[in-house]
Formats: sequence, C-alpha cells, structure tokens
Amino acid sequence: VQLQASGGGLVQAGGSLRLSCAVSGRFFTSYATGWFRRAPGKEREIVAAISRGGDSTYYTDSVKDRFAISRDNAKNTVSLQMNSLTPEDTAVYYCAAEGTIATMRRGKGIDYWGKGTQVTVSS
Repeated sequence: VQLQASGGGLVQAGGSLRLSCAVSGRFFTSYATGWFRRAPGKEREIVAAISRGGDSTYYTDSVKDRFAISRDNAKNTVSLQMNSLTPEDTAVYYCAAEGTIATMRRGKGIDYWGKGTQVTVSS
C-alpha cells in the first residue's frame, strides 16, 4: 500500500484548501484512513480519520466544524476539506492508513504513511 498526498499550499487566514491522498495497492477498504499533522516545534497529532466504509469519522477538537474528511472507495482516495484556516493550522500534513479509527488515534504503529504536504496559513 502506498499513499500519495497532494493539495497543500499557501493560503490566507480564513481561506480553504483541500488535501487529497491517493492510495495504491489492494485492500484499500481494509483500512481506516486519516490525516495527521506536525507543526513546527510540536509533536505530530491526528487531525481527522474515517472508517473503512466511510460511515464513521473522528476529528480533533481544534478542527471540528471546520474540516471534513471523506473517502471514495471506488477511486481509492481520501480527502480533507479544510475551511476557515488559521495560522495555527500551519503544518506538514500526512495521510495514513491503519486498521481502525481507534488504533489510528493511538498514533503508534501506523501501518502506512504518505509523504507530507505543506500547508501554510498566513495571517
């Protein structure tokens, strides 16, 4: 399984970006997928996750009501729509695949990671 993230960039505060992650390989629907981020000087944190079938989601408190995660199991993609961005959202964002949302939230032993994509929000 390989993951390729795209869609990062520079945006002004209040703006929006959409991140996408293309997942190659078999058994995409065997994994929950999600997004993590690492801001400068901070530890990596989970941002959002979505279950294998797409019927359950998780968001960290700081992005609730602003970000939306979705997946298309027919196209093997997972996306993160980010609205009302603030400078605090500036980070490198990584997509990941893991068995379940619960295990992904632990943040350890993640099965698969994609390369990061930089998101920079200017004030």
